[in-house]
Amino acid sequence: MPNISAEVQTSFPGLVELRRDLHRHPELGFQEVRTAGLIARRLEELGYTVRTGFGKTGVVAFMKGGKPGKTVLLRADIDALPIHEEAEVSWKSETPGVMHACGHDANTAIGLTAAAILAKEMPSRGGNLCFVFQPAEEILSGAAAMLKDGALEGIQVDAGFAVHMQNDMPAGTVGLRSGPLMTSADRLEVTVVGKGGHGAFPHQANDPVMAAAQVITALQTVVSRETPPLEMSVLSITTLKAGTAFNIIPDAVEMSGTFRCFDGELRERLMASFRRVCEGVASALRCNAQVRNHWLTPALANDPTMTAVMRDVATKVVGEQQVLEMDRLTGSDDLAYFWQRVPGCYAFVGSAKTDGSPVAPHHNAKFDIDELAMATGVELLVRAARQVLEDS
Repeated sequence: MPNISAEVQTSFPGLVELRRDLHRHPELGFQEVRTAGLIARRLEELGYTVRTGFGKTGVVAFMKGGKPGKTVLLRADIDALPIHEEAEVSWKSETPGVMHACGHDANTAIGLTAAAILAKEMPSRGGNLCFVFQPAEEILSGAAAMLKDGALEGIQVDAGFAVHMQNDMPAGTVGLRSGPLMTSADRLEVTVVGKGGHGAFPHQANDPVMAAAQVITALQTVVSRETPPLEMSVLSITTLKAGTAFNIIPDAVEMSGTFRCFDGELRERLMASFRRVCEGVASALRCNAQVRNHWLTPALANDPTMTAVMRDVATKVVGEQQVLEMDRLTGSDDLAYFWQRVPGCYAFVGSAKTDGSPVAPHHNAKFDIDELAMATGVELLVRAARQVLEDS
């Protein structure tokens, strides 16, 4: 069983109550008005200097210690997903079509609880605390928006930590990896433009449907033939829109997808290749391709020193056998933008129920967590922050 301190145990009922309140009132990215207001009020009551409005709904809180020292950043994501909840729980979402299906309600509650525990100690500690509550992680846009608005302006951060619920791991475990952890993410949009006509007379049209089908197939050769064999990349075309009737060749086909990889140079090179393939294949079939790429987030890499701190803390909390070495993930988190500026560690906290009940994956309408995992999350953040501050 996790080694949970008395102060976290005392805070646990309030932690659960807070998470369930947030779960009942989920808000989508850049719309987290109620959530941000609740966060700001609680932090102000705790004595933090609070600034709001970063990236529309992001919140930054700062507290100085009793003497000079290092500054530790702790981050939580706050947005929900456009999913209608099917989990039969008393704290079910009250907003139709929106739910916390990834655990950000828990992440937020963990961050606020850690802020409350650490605030009591800061008058006698060296160093400073900086809490970041980030919007729009699910659309991989909130971190860049916060930084663009100056979220860390004037703040020199020495260490950063973040935790995230993980239903792929049982409660009572912690997943860590030093170095590259999560891929970059990009949204690729392609419009293949031809000339419409009657389905019975294709020779009179320039068929963009046929061209789009060939483009989709050809794009996969970029992944298989231009990615070095010892590296990895993945491209998934996930939407396809074309036509209005069975006997009409449309003028255009729209498609979109996502591209992921770990290497920044490879990311740029393959994006140029995608454009070349789309335009070349479409042209060969008497059409043209309009290619747009939205650069969402770079790959996320954990700092070795901060990962060592978190590993030491996690071992004390859950035991060495329960600290798992994570494989690299093709999922993404735009916390990567903060970790480009801050030496940080992003840890996964096992949150799957261990009572034998079904475990729904993240982004599923029946997603739920073992709430005891939140106590582990708080313990990790509090102890990691203390360890860095004590070195001040």
